[in-house]
Amino acid sequence: MRAFDFSPFFRSTVGFDRLFDLVDQVSQQEASYPPYNIERTDENHYRITLAVAGFAENELSAEVAEGVLTVSGKHGEETPKEGVLYRGIAGRSFERRFQLADHVEVRGAKLENGLLHIDLERVVPEAQKPRRIAINGAAAIEAKKAA
Repeated sequence: MRAFDFSPFFRSTVGFDRLFDLVDQVSQQEASYPPYNIERTDENHYRITLAVAGFAENELSAEVAEGVLTVSGKHGEETPKEGVLYRGIAGRSFERRFQLADHVEVRGAKLENGLLHIDLERVVPEAQKPRRIAINGAAAIEAKKAA
């Protein structure tokens, strides 16, 4: 069930359907496992940290396709259930998706102390960076015409 009705926006906007689809996808995500943080370390660097206690490095995978970062974990073997009185540490498989903005690239991932850190960087192409335009006076324009 859709939480928001975007039909009034469709009457007066063109080309924003992808944005509405993203909002719809995010509103439908109810999974809360594994818990995660998203940090902004400086103007162009970000870090996603997932709590993946109990997962080995070879049981985790991260991939980027079409602007979506997908992190998944799958246990190799089931742990024995005999003798366990209470299981409070979740050990289930998971898949978590993060929609990346334009020009955001994954720079690396590392697993330490039960936390998976994924470093991201926003790389803006030179053509899209702001640039200063020199303002020349009338004398400079006349000199160029004479040359």
